[in-house]
Amino acid sequence: MANRFLERLSTGPPLVADGGMGVLVSSAAPRVRIPEEANLRAPETVVKLHVGFIQAGADVIETNTFGANRRKLAGRYLEDELLEINSAAVKLAREAREIAGRDVFIAGSIGPLGEGGVPKHERVEIFAEQAAVLEGRGVDFFSVETFFELEELEAAIEAVRSVSSLPILAMLTFDAGAETLSGVTARQAVDRLSELGVAAAGANHGAGIQAALAALGEMSGNGLPLAAMPNIGLASMAGNRIIYPHASPEYFAEFAAHARSLGARVIGGCCGTTPTEIAAIASAVKEEREPSAPLVFTEREVVVAVPEHREETELARAFRERGWVLSVQIDPPLGGSYAGMLDVARALKESGNAGFVDINDNATARAAASALMLSVEIERAVGIETIPHLTTRDATIMGLESQLLGAHACGIRNVLSVTGDPPEVGDYPGSRGVYEIDSIGLTQLMARLNRGEDYNGRAIDAATSFYIGVAVNPSADDLDTELERFQQKLEGGAQFAMTQIVFDLEYVDRFVERLGGEWPIPVLVGIFPVWSHQLALRLHNEVPGIVVPERVLNALRDAGPAAAEVGLELGRELLEGSRERAQGAYVVAPFRRPLGILDLLA
Repeated sequence: MANRFLERLSTGPPLVADGGMGVLVSSAAPRVRIPEEANLRAPETVVKLHVGFIQAGADVIETNTFGANRRKLAGRYLEDELLEINSAAVKLAREAREIAGRDVFIAGSIGPLGEGGVPKHERVEIFAEQAAVLEGRGVDFFSVETFFELEELEAAIEAVRSVSSLPILAMLTFDAGAETLSGVTARQAVDRLSELGVAAAGANHGAGIQAALAALGEMSGNGLPLAAMPNIGLASMAGNRIIYPHASPEYFAEFAAHARSLGARVIGGCCGTTPTEIAAIASAVKEEREPSAPLVFTEREVVVAVPEHREETELARAFRERGWVLSVQIDPPLGGSYAGMLDVARALKESGNAGFVDINDNATARAAASALMLSVEIERAVGIETIPHLTTRDATIMGLESQLLGAHACGIRNVLSVTGDPPEVGDYPGSRGVYEIDSIGLTQLMARLNRGEDYNGRAIDAATSFYIGVAVNPSADDLDTELERFQQKLEGGAQFAMTQIVFDLEYVDRFVERLGGEWPIPVLVGIFPVWSHQLALRLHNEVPGIVVPERVLNALRDAGPAAAEVGLELGRELLEGSRERAQGAYVVAPFRRPLGILDLLA
């Protein structure tokens, strides 16, 4: 039996789609956790918005189910209501169609999972579960939309195909250069989607109207019906609200004329678009409006990558030459001056006992001056090579990438990748960490930058040459998980490692034995010459990942006032024992008296 949607797509005038339901639902029903929850908690709001778009001239309305897959719903503890939310969405759309009195098409909206690292078979299962509900409740076709990666879109199409024979409109998000985040061009995308047999393909969401038209320009000529449903423009923040620009209806009417001339058979909007903009599109389509001015897109600038002169770092050279490597770990200042730390670094260099300085990054979730910036100052002013730590807790992927590129431009090469302690253990119990990626992801990010590409695989202007370090904990409670994560770090591009602080080298021996008898990359063993029984107790009981053996605790307790001397002697023993087990060590300097570490090094 012929499908009404396919017939209209091939023979009728372009279909006018609706606008940005998610943003409008969130504004009209502010108490819901996500827009899709309104299907159950504020159904009248959803119906009213659907009716508004239909009355504005929309031929297609999308179900309020963009993020109603199990994975996304679980993020708001709504996964047990997946069936009800998706079922209600179709019911409300059908109800709106009856109220408006127009026979519009209902598209089952399916959006991406919004996170990486999910295996394909799991993606397919998640998308198929949602698609089965939408198909069973009576949608006319599927709108699989706002995907940033072609591979994930392919998984969604496969999932829909596994449970339904309804037509699929597949849309990706493109930047102003008509590329996805991962560097897939609009032309490459439409060619692949055509092979998959979708009913139509196109661009939605993204960087606005001009970006959508640029993508359509590359897609046209394939023969596949096209669709364009862009954002109203670039969003901004006003307080805790997302604000979109006030684009004029005439701007959208001109967009519709251009989209139609480029072969678009479905024309609508996404975030920020309201019935006002959809009415302008509908009017332009009905009038068969021609563009009033030609589209002009500047040619893509050919970026000539700056060749990176890959000099070996002193740390890498020391490891390669099998020399004993010794670093001192310091904490950045809690104030706005690096002067004191520069004096410390200068004294360490002049002592001749430490070859490197590694620098904590907001350790124990307490804010301090930037470790990367302190490293730049130390290397410039003192001339001793540094190993700054970088935690993923405090920045987005974009922020981490920006910090790394800036640090590299200033000469920093050695970087230790760290996930970071949760904020509630530090000075900010009411805050939440970012954690878009963990230390494994940060390792992979630096490896990609070294290959000349960003996190999403797109070329950057100049490749980096980071010497990538990772943390490893031989005394972890769950050694199997620690071994697995260490292996993932190695596969991600780790080039050296630094252990968690150890007070018993037998932990190192057991870990190396599990690795097969030797370290696969150079390793620095962490040593902390504790100066009191109280500090040792705190480390053992309050700091995750650190184990202080009972014999050490007892020795410090029994030493009484002489505990500092005992701690120093234990540190010397660990330092000497590390020579047989690793390529070097790092020693933790006392926070209030960092130069006190020279007593140990002497």
